[in-house]
Amino acid sequence: MMRINLLPHREEKRKAKRQRFYVLSGLIVVLAGLIVFLGYSVIGGYISNQEARNAFLKAEIAVLDKQIAEIKRLREQTEALLSRKQIIESLQGDRAEAVHLLNEMAKQVPEGIYLKSLKQSGRGIQMVGYAQSNARVSTLMRNLEASPWIERPQLVEIKAVTVGRRRISEFSLNATMTRPAATGGKAAAASGAKKK
Repeated sequence: MMRINLLPHREEKRKAKRQRFYVLSGLIVVLAGLIVFLGYSVIGGYISNQEARNAFLKAEIAVLDKQIAEIKRLREQTEALLSRKQIIESLQGDRAEAVHLLNEMAKQVPEGIYLKSLKQSGRGIQMVGYAQSNARVSTLMRNLEASPWIERPQLVEIKAVTVGRRRISEFSLNATMTRPAATGGKAAAASGAKKK
């Protein structure tokens, strides 16, 4: 005998298929949500990590900017100190020039010449004085030309004047102050020491 199943089996199969479909759809939606959540979490972690790095770099850049500003300020101070040092060294070098000038003038002025005024402005020297004869002025100019501290003597004028019933020559002379070479200065100092 034949058995016939009168139960609505097709309906049950359809129902079971729908349930599987819904379950699978739900699982897929949950998995997709998990994947999206994990993706956002990973990307958010990368972003926050990069933001932390950027903040660290900005802080370090600010520190370096402060250090650069400090270095710049120190360089400016160093340059200012070096320029002051150079000024002081030049002043110290020039300080002894007046002594050398007066010493040279005492050595180089021949007998019969009397200086009325001696002025130094920068490297230039202006002399005004009296001489018993014009030949003595020539001797003075030759002596100054041979001096290691004075060079290029130029006679501005010479004229005859009467001082105390004596007829003498009044002269005006310009010259230039110079620094001798280091060996010349030592030799001049040694020869000055020997003369004493």
